[in-house]
Amino acid sequence: MSSFGEGEGELLTLQYPKPLPMRLDRWLVAQRPEQSRARIQKFIEAGYVRVNGITGRAKTPLRQGDAVQLWMPPPEPLPYLVAQAMPLDVLFEDKHLIVINKPAGLTVHPAPGNKDGTLVNGLLHHCPNLPGIGGEMRPGIVHRLDKDTTGCIVIAKSQEALVRLQVQIQKRIASREYLAVVHGAPAGDSGTIIGAIGRHPVDRKKYAVVQDGSGRHACTHWRLVERLGAYSLLRFKLDTGRTHQIRVHCAHLGHPIVGDATYSRCRHLPVELSGQALHAVQLGLDHPISGERLVLEAPLPERFATLLRVLRGSDAPASGVPGAG
Repeated sequence: MSSFGEGEGELLTLQYPKPLPMRLDRWLVAQRPEQSRARIQKFIEAGYVRVNGITGRAKTPLRQGDAVQLWMPPPEPLPYLVAQAMPLDVLFEDKHLIVINKPAGLTVHPAPGNKDGTLVNGLLHHCPNLPGIGGEMRPGIVHRLDKDTTGCIVIAKSQEALVRLQVQIQKRIASREYLAVVHGAPAGDSGTIIGAIGRHPVDRKKYAVVQDGSGRHACTHWRLVERLGAYSLLRFKLDTGRTHQIRVHCAHLGHPIVGDATYSRCRHLPVELSGQALHAVQLGLDHPISGERLVLEAPLPERFATLLRVLRGSDAPASGVPGAG
C-alpha cells in the first residue's frame, strides 16, 4: 500500500457516536463483527486505522464525534485452503447463503494440523466465489458446529450476507434449536441453564462453567421431549453460542449428552455412537437481503434415530447412567 486508503482493499469511514469514551479496538470489533478482535488489532498495529487523521493505537480512547478510518487490505491468499469435492446435504441455497445439514465427523473449518477435508474445503468446491468472505481460514462461516454435532449450519456467500447474519446471531434474531439424548432425567419439564463458560481450570482442552470471572456469559433453555428409561430426549434453544455450550451445560446440570467422550464418564452406551448424540434440528433466520423469514429443519441422522428406536423399544440398562455427571 503506497498511501493510506489507496489500492486494493476496503476503506471504511465511521464516526464515534457515544457520549462516553471507548477503546478503539473494542469499538471497531462491534462495527465489524465478521472480523475477530485479534484481526482488528493487527490492522491497528499495521497502521491501517486513523482517528481524526492520526494513526490510532488499540487503546486509543474514542470520544463523541471522532472520525475513524479503517483500511482493510484484501485477505492474504492461503495456498493450502483448497477446494475439495464432497457430498453436501443442502437444505437451502440461493446466491446469498447456503444452509447445510452437516454430518457427524466433519470439521467445519481448517485449523493447524487439520488443513483439508473440512466443510470449508467442500464449500469452496461447491461455491467458487466463497474465498475472501470473512478472511483467513473461515470463509463464509457465520457460526460453527462441533465435529461430531450434526444438523443445520448456515454459510454466507457474500460479505454483506455474512455481516448481517452474524448480527442476527448476536441479537438473537436467528434462532437455533437442538435435540440431544442425555443421561438421566432432569427435574421438571423445562428449565434454563445460566453459567459462564471458560477454559477448564485443569484440562485446558475442555471447557467448563466457571465462577472466577474468566468465562463468557452463556444461556441455554431446555425442554423435555421424552423420557426414555435411564435417558431423556431434550430440546434446546440457545441465547448465546459459546464453544461446547450445550455439552458443557448438560454436564454441569448432571445430565451429560450420550456419547460425549469429553464431558461424560459413561462408556456403556445403548448403541455404538461415533460421538455425542446432539443434532441442530432447526435454524430460523431472516434472509439477509430480502428479509423473508426462513425456518429450516434437518432430519435426524441415522445413528440418532437408531438410538431413539433402541431406547423406545426396551428399558435402558442401568449401567448407562454415569455416576456423577
